[in-house]
Amino acid sequence: MFQKAMSTFSERVDSLIQSGKTDLTKAENGISLCIKTLSKLQKQVDQKDFDNIQSEIEFFRNIKPLPMSYLIYFTEVRSCELMLPKAGKSHKIRFLEKEIKKINKFFSANNSFVNYMEQNHNYLDYEFFSRKGRRDFSFSPTINYYQNPEFSTSHDMLWSKVQALCRYIHYIREKLELIQPGSSGDFRERQPNLLVWSGTKTSLVEIIYALYFKGDSNHGTVDLKTIVAAFEDFFNIEIDNFYKTYGEMKSRKDPRTKYLHTIAAKLEAKMNEENHT
Repeated sequence: MFQKAMSTFSERVDSLIQSGKTDLTKAENGISLCIKTLSKLQKQVDQKDFDNIQSEIEFFRNIKPLPMSYLIYFTEVRSCELMLPKAGKSHKIRFLEKEIKKINKFFSANNSFVNYMEQNHNYLDYEFFSRKGRRDFSFSPTINYYQNPEFSTSHDMLWSKVQALCRYIHYIREKLELIQPGSSGDFRERQPNLLVWSGTKTSLVEIIYALYFKGDSNHGTVDLKTIVAAFEDFFNIEIDNFYKTYGEMKSRKDPRTKYLHTIAAKLEAKMNEENHT
C-alpha cells in the first residue's frame, strides 16, 4: 500500500538531486519533501496498520528508512552548508576533516549493527524492526528528525542514519575535491584494489541504471546515488555525470543498451558453446 508514495518520493528526490540548485537549496527542499512523505506514510499506517508482523518488519526495515535517511542526510548537508567557513581553504578542509572523523566515530560505535545489516541477516529483525520488539531506542537524535513511538522501532532510526551518513560521506568527498582537487582520496576508506573497472564508464552506467530500475536491491527502496556510490567503491572508480550519461543513452539509436546486449549475447554464446562440448 506504500508503493505509490515511495515511487513518487524516489522520482522527486532524484529530480531534486539532478537539479542545478545549490546544495543548501536542495537540502531545504529535500527536508520538506521528506517530512511530507513521512507524514503520508504515518497516516497510512495509522489508518490501515499492517496485515502481519512480517509486513511491519518490511516497512520499518526497507520502506520508512528511505525518506527518513534522506531527511537525516539533507539535515546534515544543510548544517554543513551553513557552518562551513566562508573563507580560507585550510579552514574549510579542517572543518570537513572533522565531519569525516564524526562519521567514522559513528560507524565504529555501531559496527556490530552495521555488519548485521550489510550481511543481510534477519534473525534479530523482530527485535530491531517491529514495534513489539525492543523499546530501548538505540539512537536518540539531538534534533527532532521525526521520531514518534507509534511510528518507530528500536533500530529503524539507526538504520536510517547509517544510510544517511553513507550518502553524507560522498557529499563531503565531493566538497573536498572542489576545494582541493585530489584531497578527497586521502579520506577514502582503504580497500584492496582487487577489482578495477577497465571498460567504459558509460557501460557501467548502463548496468547501474538497469539494476536501479529492476528494483532488486533493498527490495526496490535503494536510491540511484547509493548504487552509484557502491559501484565506485567496489571498482575503485569515480563515476562522473551519470545523469548526463543516462540522457545520452536515451538519445542513442537502437539498441540503446548496447553494453547490456553485448554481455547478454556473450553469456548466451558461452553457454551454447559449453552445451555442445
